Amino acid sequence: MNNKKIVFTKPNVAELLNIAMPNEIEDNQVLVKTAYSAISAGTERANFIGEINVNGKKELCNDKFPRELGYSSSGIVAGVGSKVTSVKKGDRVLVCCGKHSSYNIVDEINVHKLISDEISLLQASFMFIAGFSLLGVRRTEPEIGKSALIMGLGILGLYAVAFAQLSGASPVIAADLNPERRKLALKMGADIVLDPASKSFVDDVKYATNNKGANSVIEVTGVSEALIQSLDCCAYGGRVVLLGCSRNPDTVVDFYHQVHYPGISIVGANNDVRPKYESRLNNWTFADDCLAMQKLIFSKKLDMTPLISETYSPKQANEVYTRLAKDYKNFPIGVAFGWEKLNVEEH
Repeated sequence: MNNKKIVFTKPNVAELLNIAMPNEIEDNQVLVKTAYSAISAGTERANFIGEINVNGKKELCNDKFPRELGYSSSGIVAGVGSKVTSVKKGDRVLVCCGKHSSYNIVDEINVHKLISDEISLLQASFMFIAGFSLLGVRRTEPEIGKSALIMGLGILGLYAVAFAQLSGASPVIAADLNPERRKLALKMGADIVLDPASKSFVDDVKYATNNKGANSVIEVTGVSEALIQSLDCCAYGGRVVLLGCSRNPDTVVDFYHQVHYPGISIVGANNDVRPKYESRLNNWTFADDCLAMQKLIFSKKLDMTPLISETYSPKQANEVYTRLAKDYKNFPIGVAFGWEKLNVEEH
């Protein structure tokens, strides 16, 4: 079977290549014809430009190419292995841990059936990414009335705003340097938006939380200065959750005054900390979170569409990634490749 895949063949070069696929799939695997694959801007930019520190396992970090990305996508099941029971041919599904390619072969555990036709395949292609944000909010140990501060309003931060609001956080404070992203945060459920570059930023957070500081802070930027601000904005006994990837280990924290004395917990929220088969308190499997997100969308409590900005043909991959590399701060929030566009162009 002919399969087209976006591959970073060397730093700052993305190519759409023809890649051979196996003639058969294994018993526990699912073949999915891709409709859309979403871009995870921070991770994919780091890989595109050739950063080394791009794997959660330090021993796997290196400068090797080619690199293949695209772990959040959607499509139609085109075939199933003999032991697959959760989906069948023709089902509309979300795919986790696939690639930017016209077809994906993945294990059954990474394919999740959509519960309603009202959930579009374009929305579904962003759901694995959104699940990272939901994990981050769960790791704050949310309770109704606890205050929450989200630092950084890229796609992960904006989804975190929505889930914090749905979890009962009050107030939900959102911070970003970009005023347009702050406006978007208000649409996603933020009560207060702030500019972290303001000299009064920490005082403004304290004022919004009755001079106590935020009970939980979700740090999404991965920037050292933002982590230090997060600690300064956190209430005594609060939690700082690291949702963004801090790829440059240059943070200098005054652990005695910023962590130990105020009793602050710093918690990692990488997707690999999830249990695979059985959810636990404040740490659900992705399958359970996927179903939860679908229910929220179906009941009109969660609207993902404001964060979906643009779609492109996979043939435009190098153009899109070059734009991402050169203008990361102004890159659109939600960008996806439409593989159906590729099919139209080729016929």
